[in-house]
Amino acid sequence: MQPINTAILSFGLSGKVFHAPFIQLHPGFTLCGIWERSKSETKEYYPEAHIYRSLEEILQDNSIELVIVNTPTATHFDYTKKVLQAGKHAVVEKAFTTTVAEAIELKELAEKKGLVLSVFQNRRWDSDFKTVQRIIKENWLGEIMEAEIHFDRYKQELSPKPHKEIAAPGAGILNDLGPHLIDQSLVLFGWPDAVFADLRKTRPGSQVDDYFEILLYYPILRVRLKSGYQVREPFPSYVIHGRMGSFLKSRADQQEALLLQGAKPNLSDWCTEPVSEQGLLHTEKDGKLIREKVPTEKGNYYGYYETVFQSIRNGVPVAVSATDGIRTMQIIEAAEQSSAGKKAVILTGS
Repeated sequence: MQPINTAILSFGLSGKVFHAPFIQLHPGFTLCGIWERSKSETKEYYPEAHIYRSLEEILQDNSIELVIVNTPTATHFDYTKKVLQAGKHAVVEKAFTTTVAEAIELKELAEKKGLVLSVFQNRRWDSDFKTVQRIIKENWLGEIMEAEIHFDRYKQELSPKPHKEIAAPGAGILNDLGPHLIDQSLVLFGWPDAVFADLRKTRPGSQVDDYFEILLYYPILRVRLKSGYQVREPFPSYVIHGRMGSFLKSRADQQEALLLQGAKPNLSDWCTEPVSEQGLLHTEKDGKLIREKVPTEKGNYYGYYETVFQSIRNGVPVAVSATDGIRTMQIIEAAEQSSAGKKAVILTGS
């Protein structure tokens, strides 16, 4: 089957670490080129790939089928719209867009054109999340009553990248790390009834939110999502309490660290978490009390690109759809509204 000729719109951290290695690994894709405005780092990493000097050059290249829009969030809508109008499939980094209205417009355009549009929610393929997902799916905890998901860091200094620190649409931790937590929560628990949120600026000189706490209301369940830069000693990243028991798990997926070190992903022994990071399961089964460490699932972002390949070539519904991206944006907008008004926001639809 003909590989999918692919171009990447940026060769910064996300391009080098999260996209290019897995596109290169998957036999269903050919990494044809990368947009570099002035540098030529592509030749060092992928000498056979072409260096594009403009978006227009990519759009006019009829051999390119798929474009990875991994530029700053504020550009996602404009670039993705142009990509779709040019008749090319698109993978868009999180946050999908800066508004719900933009996300809906892109979804409708992709459907009109008969194109695949997917949001890059690679954290669904993290080892830690896959382990939590299995524990819940296998009903080790019974009915889930409370869940807390963290993505914390310790960082006082501001980012040198202006688009991350200037108060503008798409900036701030809610748009940066928030989509990961929101998407994982929606995968695990579905659509909530209401949202309450607290957004803050905590670092000296910060112009953008660098802390959030989001509470998602369900009929019985409550889900708390938290992220901030003032956490030197991290809390367990996943704390799940059910009627039968609890599961605690650290955020210990090794993929990003390995990729930053220059490791190349594979399909055999890629990304095994340290045994010391295994999650703690405290529950009961068949009248027997269980308190033990649980082996961690293996993570691999290759799985994301496999779903994109199957969608483009075989018409299989893509794992992370534009609808998923819209739902995440709806939670983000509700969180901003809630924090500004200091009150819960009732959600509609699903």
